[in-house]
Amino acid sequence: MSELLIELFSEEIPARMQVRASEDLKRLVGDGLTAAGLTFSSARAYSTPRRLALVVEGLPHISPAICDERKGPRVGAPEQALAGFLKAAGLASIDEAEIVHDEKKGDYYLARIEKPGRKAADIVAEVVPNVLAKFPWPKSMRWGSGTFQWIRPLHSIICLLDGKVVPFSIAGITAGQSTRGHRFHGNTAFKVKSFADYEAQLLAHKVMLDPAVRMATISEAAHAAAKAAKLQLVEDDALVAENAGLTEWPVVLMGEFDRDFLDVPGEVLTTSMKQHQKCFSLRDPKSKKLANKFILVSNLTATDGGAQIISGNEKVIRARLSDAKFFWDQDLKKPLDEMANDLAGITFHEKLGTQKDRVERIAELAAQIAGAVDADPQDARRAAQLAKADLVSGMVGEFPELQGLMGRYYAEKAGTKPEIARAIELHYKPKGPTDVVPKEEDGDSVAIAVALADKLDTLVGFWRIQEKPTGSGDPYQLRRAALGVIRLILENDVRISLHTKCALSHGLFESQAKQDTWELPRKPGELGSMVEHNKSHITSDLLAFFADRLKVHLKEKGARHDLIDAVFALPGQDDLALIVKRVEALGAFLATDDGANLLAGVKRASNILAIEEKKDKTTYSGDPDGDLLAEPAERALAASIAKAKFDTAAAINVESFTGAMNALAELRAPVDAFFEKVTVNVADQDLRANRLKLLSEIRAATLNVADFSRISS
Repeated sequence: MSELLIELFSEEIPARMQVRASEDLKRLVGDGLTAAGLTFSSARAYSTPRRLALVVEGLPHISPAICDERKGPRVGAPEQALAGFLKAAGLASIDEAEIVHDEKKGDYYLARIEKPGRKAADIVAEVVPNVLAKFPWPKSMRWGSGTFQWIRPLHSIICLLDGKVVPFSIAGITAGQSTRGHRFHGNTAFKVKSFADYEAQLLAHKVMLDPAVRMATISEAAHAAAKAAKLQLVEDDALVAENAGLTEWPVVLMGEFDRDFLDVPGEVLTTSMKQHQKCFSLRDPKSKKLANKFILVSNLTATDGGAQIISGNEKVIRARLSDAKFFWDQDLKKPLDEMANDLAGITFHEKLGTQKDRVERIAELAAQIAGAVDADPQDARRAAQLAKADLVSGMVGEFPELQGLMGRYYAEKAGTKPEIARAIELHYKPKGPTDVVPKEEDGDSVAIAVALADKLDTLVGFWRIQEKPTGSGDPYQLRRAALGVIRLILENDVRISLHTKCALSHGLFESQAKQDTWELPRKPGELGSMVEHNKSHITSDLLAFFADRLKVHLKEKGARHDLIDAVFALPGQDDLALIVKRVEALGAFLATDDGANLLAGVKRASNILAIEEKKDKTTYSGDPDGDLLAEPAERALAASIAKAKFDTAAAINVESFTGAMNALAELRAPVDAFFEKVTVNVADQDLRANRLKLLSEIRAATLNVADFSRISS
């Protein structure tokens, strides 16, 4: 078995592209080798700022021989058909083909094409250039007079199979066995013989090949430097990974900035240093306040111990933090209410009005939702009115990722109530499946109301203008907004009717349109006229979207999709918290013998009904005639059904889904006895119809809880 080593040495590859590029190299080369018949035991890819590397182990020396069969025309077919077959099969004459007999189709020609195995080196020499020529860089460039494109100018290629060069050329570069080390510490050419030799020589030339090793080196050194200064590193895994993508020989250093900058919120300083200089922040481990020091990662070991590098970074950071302090000071001169008024000049969407229009809708909707989370409606309204104000601030203009947070700081400086200030910060949350959710138990009721109103306004608005997610894209992140609503509701056990709140949101859009604040399109055939007549359909479609998102969310939590479908099939299911409780109770019930047997009985009843109703071209529904209940088993079943209907309805009315399941469990024995002792399809048509109605009642009794027909056996 052989080892294949590939290295692509170039100018600096952007850090954000390195990991994906190394994975693409492994995938594309691996697929190419496999397609050519070369299987292998393992493949590992690596990346640094100046190189992509791949080692493939366990390659055979030669690909297996292949016998390919190509079926041809029937014997006696026209000459034109035979000529086409010979050309496609690569045969010189029809005598080289076999004649195969088929009892149904008669005799036909068959070509057996023997393909001998090929040397691995020959296959590699084809696969690698093809991969490089079509490499899927997000962006690439050409240089010189050729057409070859790469992310940055390519300087050299290593391609070794068992230590021997696999010869090929691309972009004027011939594959060899030489590379270079670190740009400053090891920028001399050296030859390699194997991956182990390659990795060892790179290390000797000050290059850590594995990005995981560079990340660990940075993290350990940064923590050690922070500890030595009696400070704590502000953890940032993404920044560690980015610095690993910027360095081949990472060296951690510590710098300092003026204490006066600490008057600016710590998040601003951290963001500025991270964004502009890729530096880590430090804080006091006791007070948790930011310290006036930072960690930087250099790509070399300086002869002066890094003094000049630190000084240069300190100068740049001083300038950047001065900008941040300027924005902070200027923003504090302008009240949030004044900023909120400026939202009238920012278009949210050309068909949905300005940000100020949107704030007015969210404020009213938040006030209406507030009661469901025990929040003060006026606090919710006020928080919503200020929630987007910081979008016009200088700080958010410079650092958009700080929106919400800066609004909270400005509100606190103005003496705003704490719960309102927190709501301004938290109303964007959750921003994704792993983001934190504002919690009622933490005093974030106002934030929950505003967050729900914000996301519902977004969803209703884009549904109104038919800008819904598609299979290929979701440019307005509406799936994320729906998941945010779901998580806010479920994790806080919020009891609201989504149908009612969506209808209220519709009304707010319509009210603004009538006031000529902005207009939906009103030309014939455009959406405006459709909205007037089809609000109910839009709401129903949006609720179906929520149902799909809830299914995805619950399935990720381990819930069965068929149970979710069974509950959603019932009318009026728009209280997400209740839906989840019902699904959980239904799952627990079906896990018992009573539940499993009752499900089987209900499905049996439904199947019999479906067959007989189709045959009779009628529907058997309504109450069975008590006088026609001849058998004790059917009388007992009728009585049990009546009791189960009453008990399940009573339990559901008080939201006792476990009680509803217990009521259904009492149907199991009467249903089993009915099928054991009673014949449904008897000669007496009245008796038969009455028993079919009784089967229909079994199905109807369970519909108080779920549509059992949608549950898998």
